[in-house]
Amino acid sequence: MNFGFGVGMALAILAIVVLLKTAVVVPQQSAYIVEYLGKYSRTLSAGFHILVPFVERVAYKHSLKEQAIDIPEQTCITRDNVQVGIDGVLYLRVLDPQLTSYGITDYIFAIIQLAQTALRSEIGKIDLDRTFEVRAAINANVVAELDKASEPWGVKVMRYEIKNINPPRDVLSAMEKQMRAEREKRAVVLTSEGERDAKINEAEGDKQRVIKASEAAKQKQINEAEGEAAAILAVATATAEGLRQVSVSLREPGGAAAMQLRVAESYLVQFGNLAKAGNTLVVPANLSDLASMVALAKNVIGNTGPRPGGTP
Repeated sequence: MNFGFGVGMALAILAIVVLLKTAVVVPQQSAYIVEYLGKYSRTLSAGFHILVPFVERVAYKHSLKEQAIDIPEQTCITRDNVQVGIDGVLYLRVLDPQLTSYGITDYIFAIIQLAQTALRSEIGKIDLDRTFEVRAAINANVVAELDKASEPWGVKVMRYEIKNINPPRDVLSAMEKQMRAEREKRAVVLTSEGERDAKINEAEGDKQRVIKASEAAKQKQINEAEGEAAAILAVATATAEGLRQVSVSLREPGGAAAMQLRVAESYLVQFGNLAKAGNTLVVPANLSDLASMVALAKNVIGNTGPRPGGTP
């Protein structure tokens, strides 16, 4: 009775052990490689799986998540023979668990070595000053090289980022001096350019002021000339109109008598002025003959009167 109970217990324990060995639960974003008698059988995805007891086993376990791998700092030599310490971080992902299991022994170690080799090659192509400017190009070139090398391993390199670039202390000191000199040079250049622009602006202002002054003087002369011409024209027009009115008035009844009176008055006024102008006065012989002066004026007016045929 006790013997049978012991055998039953042993069989129960054996069944539990076999079940534990053959039942496999694969987590999400993971893949298990199953071998049948030491040979690749299949790849298990996330879920519950039962293996064939004693002939199947889980040989490799892989995470399908994206992984970040730290690339240790290494010494690289630039094209201008300067040693710099550079480290980085690499992001990759397992795409084919079968190739990852049987394509290489340790894909992480292999990719780290390839990343360092590719980085040294890229740094050797450029000068030290440009390493800080072309980080993106260096990262892209390293990713391209690693992606081609890791494809047979079932691994996809997503991206590579340079974390730090550490030149030697003497190089850093020289770079600081160079940057300080460049800043001082730019300051001097900007100051000289500012002074030059100021002088140009002043000269341009003087030029414009002279031009405006000359244009104003020219316009003033033109306006004065136009004003004088207009005044002369107005005087001439007024004189002509006055003469025309006098001529018309003389032809009207009583015009001749008015003319005689006006001539006589003017004669007397001008003679009086001559008497006031000096102490010595030469009196004409016919001073009292005012009628002769009036007759002379009438004769002049008669000569300027209407001509035969009605033409004035």
